[in-house]
Amino acid sequence: MRMYDIIKKKRDGFELSKEEIEFFIKGYVDGSIPDYQVSALLMAIYFNKMNKEETLFLTNAMKNSGETIDLSDIKGIKVDKHSTGGVGDKTTIALLPLVCSCGLISAKMSGRGLGHTGGTIDKLESIAGFNTNVEIDEFINSVNKIGVCLSGQSKEVAIADKKIYALRDVTATVDNISLIASSIMSKKLASGTDKIVLDVKTGDGAFMKNIEDAVELAKEMVDIGNGSCVETVAIVSDMNEPLGFAVGNSLEVMEAIDTLKGKGPKDLEELCKVLGAHMLLLGGVEKDYDEGYKKIEQAIKSGSAISKLKEFIKNQGGNENVVDDYSLFPKSKYIFELKSKKSGFVSKIKAEEIGVSAMMLGAGRGQKEDVIDLSVGIVLNKKIGDFIDEGQLLARIHYNDEEKFKSAVDKIEKAFEFSETQVESKKLIYTVIK
Repeated sequence: MRMYDIIKKKRDGFELSKEEIEFFIKGYVDGSIPDYQVSALLMAIYFNKMNKEETLFLTNAMKNSGETIDLSDIKGIKVDKHSTGGVGDKTTIALLPLVCSCGLISAKMSGRGLGHTGGTIDKLESIAGFNTNVEIDEFINSVNKIGVCLSGQSKEVAIADKKIYALRDVTATVDNISLIASSIMSKKLASGTDKIVLDVKTGDGAFMKNIEDAVELAKEMVDIGNGSCVETVAIVSDMNEPLGFAVGNSLEVMEAIDTLKGKGPKDLEELCKVLGAHMLLLGGVEKDYDEGYKKIEQAIKSGSAISKLKEFIKNQGGNENVVDDYSLFPKSKYIFELKSKKSGFVSKIKAEEIGVSAMMLGAGRGQKEDVIDLSVGIVLNKKIGDFIDEGQLLARIHYNDEEKFKSAVDKIEKAFEFSETQVESKKLIYTVIK
């Protein structure tokens, strides 16, 4: 078998076999196939696409290119949740203790943030002492003990995906549905979970800008999961404005805690309820979605969710007192109150601009080696549809560096648009795909 023939076959619009896909993945990982040939194949895939069978073959070949995690020693059905990323998306931090307080098992491996979307691991590290580098034996023991554990992903998982993504990034072949879906799902399937709930974001602050592409990606990932005997459900949710109000690591953790106390933003709370109900359904905790939704609501009202969060933090070496004392979080030196120069209804908040602004302040990474400032970020005071008077507070900007602040403040202000008539927010949940 020759890589030349595989490239030519895909260039001419033909379907690749399982053996051909496995050959190119194995050869790229072991170094026998060079970058330039894989680049050529990726471009052929970009233009001629892959069908569902090819995409499944590619996903499993990438999954098997590295370490696969064995979680069979964990008792019960393990349900993972994955978000395709957005601005202010701190859902996992609230959701894991929430579903676990309802009796679900959740063994989650997460990544760090790159760009403006942020990473759950980075956010949790704003809690003093919280250990995100948990060895597999300890990981399994923690889940069996308290029902939940979260750790960073092993560098050995889906090795081919890391190499291919780096190549896609420099060859303009990132935005292809099959390549995106196989990249995400190869890592999820390698992590050893039994069931998966996907939160596929769409809108200004998401990777998939329009609903049609988001639905297509969601269907592709659900097909891959189900085709790999891992029951998968996808919820397509809105990211045309930041989720909640806070954007930035410690600020988002505080907002997630508020949500478990029943004092959080309505959109974040609702998303947690919807995702949580589907997780309870997949995990066999409830047989009916509506009953699962009510159970999630009750966990917030009763205080069991916030108690589980404290247990979760303490179990991973963190200071659980942060739950009741926010002064224990990293704090920025300065807070600037951005006031509105206009009166009217907020008609748009450009989520991507807010995310990029937070990254410029130091809350995100432009490059992998960048060091994140856990204390900085933006807390909005208004959402789409809200009325604001001239001179009223739009947002608070938390910062430590004057130069970074100066470069970000205009961008933040320009992210807001106003109208004389009230504009309704877009739907939070667009569709559910099974």
